[in-house]
Amino acid sequence: MAVTIYYENDVNPEVIKGKKVAIIGYGSQGHAHALNLMDSGVDVRVGLREGSKSWAKAEEAGLKVMLEDEAAEEADVIMILIPDELQPEVYEQHIAPHLHAGDTLAFAHGFNIHYGYIKAPEDVNVIMCAPKGPGHIVRRQFTEGSGVPDLACVAQDATGDAWDIAMSYCWGVGGARSGIIKATFAQETEEDLFGEQAVLCGGVCELIHAGFDTLPELAYFECYHEMKMIVDLMYESGIHFMNYSISNTAEYGEYYAGPKVINEQSREAMKEILTRIQNGEFAKEFVADCKNGHKWLFEQREAINNHEIEKTGAKIRDMFSWVKSDEE
Repeated sequence: MAVTIYYENDVNPEVIKGKKVAIIGYGSQGHAHALNLMDSGVDVRVGLREGSKSWAKAEEAGLKVMLEDEAAEEADVIMILIPDELQPEVYEQHIAPHLHAGDTLAFAHGFNIHYGYIKAPEDVNVIMCAPKGPGHIVRRQFTEGSGVPDLACVAQDATGDAWDIAMSYCWGVGGARSGIIKATFAQETEEDLFGEQAVLCGGVCELIHAGFDTLPELAYFECYHEMKMIVDLMYESGIHFMNYSISNTAEYGEYYAGPKVINEQSREAMKEILTRIQNGEFAKEFVADCKNGHKWLFEQREAINNHEIEKTGAKIRDMFSWVKSDEE
């Protein structure tokens, strides 16, 4: 499938500069979007709930801060950057009553639009700007003169220029510096969830746990600590560069053992994971658990936090003066 990528010369910055933008939420992505847009010369305000701990932080950064309802009423473009499970309620109570014909509703992840938990009026644009990186990286790259690639999507074009707005918004957060990739809400939602579940979070963590359970203690270095080093090599120049950088022994073992660990059964499991994402089964289970107070999620979190690998890791990381924990 051909991928269409746009850069700064393909975008009109004046489109987003001519809009009043509301950022709902000031977490990881929220702070990055708001600050990058402000630095790009966009009229931006942050909408928060009353009593939010982020209020003072956003004001100290030089941003206009107001209640969610006020921000939604004032803005032409409303970007919702709060957790997926909170979005429908906040939308219904604090955003929907303030939507006007021609407004633009924006997201950084397609979950609620793709699965129908948020249904926008037909006279409102629905777009997405999804930076492919965590918020602190989106902000850091921007301040260093670069940017994180963005996915740009349009689910509903009520005004005829929704794509121009989406592209210009991506420019405002720095995406056009490194590339804006044209996609759909379905593509973004499915690839994001699949990547998280099958590889980035679910797959990698379970693989590390399996390695540790098979050969504890000293295997921490190989199965956990050196994971970052190997991934950094691939990130820098590809798998071929990683293979060039490691020993012939390691490379030989990769070709021999890799297919035994990730085999046809693993690929069938991946297909099952993707099917559950595409047919909405995963979304329904996740939303049901959210309504149940995150009972299953919290049980799994507790089990992971108490796994022996975490205790071993804490001891070993204390010996690494060059490793700084975000929890410190």
